Amino acid sequence: MKHIPIVALIVILGTFAVHAGLTSIGLLPAQASVQAIEVDRLLDIHLWLISFLFALIVGILSYSLVVFRRRKGETGDGAHIEGNNTLEIFWTMIPLFVVIFLAYIGAASLGEVRRIDPSALQVKVIAGQWYWQYQYPEFGITTTELYLPVDRQVDLQMTSNDVIHSFWVPEFRLKQDIVPGQTTELRITPNLIGEYKVLCAELCGTSHAYMEGRVAVVSEEDFTLWVEGQQATSVIDPVLRGQQLVEQYGCAACHSIDGTDKRGPTWKGVYESEVPLNDGTSIFADREYLVSSIVNPNLHIVAGFSANVMPSYATVLDQTAVESIAAYIETLK
Repeated sequence: MKHIPIVALIVILGTFAVHAGLTSIGLLPAQASVQAIEVDRLLDIHLWLISFLFALIVGILSYSLVVFRRRKGETGDGAHIEGNNTLEIFWTMIPLFVVIFLAYIGAASLGEVRRIDPSALQVKVIAGQWYWQYQYPEFGITTTELYLPVDRQVDLQMTSNDVIHSFWVPEFRLKQDIVPGQTTELRITPNLIGEYKVLCAELCGTSHAYMEGRVAVVSEEDFTLWVEGQQATSVIDPVLRGQQLVEQYGCAACHSIDGTDKRGPTWKGVYESEVPLNDGTSIFADREYLVSSIVNPNLHIVAGFSANVMPSYATVLDQTAVESIAAYIETLK
């Protein structure tokens, strides 16, 4: 019995030391949502349990190796223990109660994460290879950047245009798979103003690693100004609107405007030129060609480039948006 207090002290000190070590190495980014508080609370409980189990096992083993080691001159075996019913009941019931406790707090945390606010802002999220698109039905806005007002719940109604994707903002601590043909829901209440990245957490093709987008959490006043600014762009010059769409959808990642080739052909000077194709023919680059290259990029493959690299934007952009991008490309002489 004299060993129990010593082992208990070792386990207690070890538990605090392991937990302090785990929480000091910066495992997680900053909390940026109400849901993140619940998720981190649940994680911290798990870390305490993990720290205790690690200290318990390692502490008892280390203490036993030192105190009960074979000493010089000892040749016999130690005392043989047949069994201990009390100990067996103890190590059976304790894990049972721990599992029940974790199930309870897990269900409570899930309930808070999925709590519904009737005044939530609804945003439709459309995922595709390899982009994010957001629609605000209340305001008639479509954009590739997610703007959210702080301290207001957002109801994300998500669907995919092609394969399975997964919406993940690490600072929000929530992730949701997006399945083609289905609408999945995710509710978030941002509580920290700032800029974050939305990532795809499901392998979705060759450019999966680059499927990221900007998330901006702003004040209610700044959100109202952003909405007004987005609504105003619908009546501006189509060339300027096309340039904005090109920037929003990251087209410059594959198409240059200075004559250099990237993953896709350059846009500089392409309008009203003769474009050589992979099949040995050529095509005159008029407005019809530019539009078809956006909505059906595999129809005419430019010489030196591969098919099935650029996704179709037929279901992403409406006809006005496609025409605006084409109008912008026409100016790149």
